[in-house]
Amino acid sequence: MRMRATARGWTAVWLVVLALVQAAAFLAVWRVAVHLEIGQWVDTVALTGNRIGQDTIDGPVDRLLNAMSVVSLLAATATIGFIALIRGRIALAITATLLIAGANVTTQLLKYGLNRPDYGLDPERAAVGNSLPSGHATVAASVAVALMLVLPRKVRAAGAFIGAGYAAAAGVATLSAGWHRPSDAVAAYLVVGVWAALAGLLLLVTQREQAEIAPGDAHRVAVLVLGLGGVLALVVCGLSLSWLLDLRGIGPEELARRPLFVGYAGSATGIAGTMAVVMALTLTVVHRLVPRVKG
Repeated sequence: MRMRATARGWTAVWLVVLALVQAAAFLAVWRVAVHLEIGQWVDTVALTGNRIGQDTIDGPVDRLLNAMSVVSLLAATATIGFIALIRGRIALAITATLLIAGANVTTQLLKYGLNRPDYGLDPERAAVGNSLPSGHATVAASVAVALMLVLPRKVRAAGAFIGAGYAAAAGVATLSAGWHRPSDAVAAYLVVGVWAALAGLLLLVTQREQAEIAPGDAHRVAVLVLGLGGVLALVVCGLSLSWLLDLRGIGPEELARRPLFVGYAGSATGIAGTMAVVMALTLTVVHRLVPRVKG
C-alpha cells in the first residue's frame, strides 16, 4: 500500500505520543528515584544487594562494560551507518547516527546538569553526586535501537531481540558492578526511546510520497513478545520493590541477605523490562519509517 497522507499523519501522531510518554516517564523516574528519600532508599538497597554473588560474575561484567569505550561507540556507529548506506538509505544512515549521538550527548548533559540531594542513605557514593542517566546503558541501548532501524526487514525482529538483550545485559551489568543505580539504567533507556521517536519523525519527514509499506512487515509477533515480556518484568519488579517498602525504616547496610537479593533481582528485572518495552514501542512503527519500497 502506498504511504498515504492520512497514514503518515497517524504515524507522526504515534511518534509524538511515544516521545512525550517516554519523556514523562523519565521525569517520573528522576523525581522518584533522585528527589524522594524512599526512591533513593530503594535504589541503594538494590545497589547494596549487588554484593550477593558478585565474585562469580565480576569477570564477565567487567569485560562487558570495559568493551564500551568511545572507540567502540564510534566503530559501532560507523558500522550501522555503513549498513544503511549499502542498502541505499542515505537518510536512514544520517538519522541512525543522529539517534546515537543525540541520545549519548543528552545523557551526558543530564548527568552533569541534574542535582541529587543527599539524604544520608548512601554515604559511600555521596561525593559522586548525580549518576542518572547511565552513560554505558545509553551507549548499549542507542546502538541496539539504531541497529534495529537499519537492518533489513527479514532480520529486523531478530535484531530487536538481540539488541534488547544486549542493552538490558549492559544495564544490569552496571548495577552488578556497582557503577550505577537501577534508576540510572532505566532513565538511560527512556532517553534513547525519546530519541528513537524523534529519529522516526525525521525519517517520516524525509520519506517520499511514493514510498510503499507492506502490512506484513509489522513484526506483530515480535512486538507482542517483547512488549508483554517487558510489561510482565516490570510487574514483577513492582511487586518485589513493594515488598521492600515494609522495611524502609532500616538502613540498606543493615538489611538481611533476603531483602537485599529481592531489591537487586527485582531492580534487574525492571531494567530488562524497561528495555524490552522501549524496543517493542520502536519496533511497532519501523515498517512505516523504513518501508520496503523507498520510492
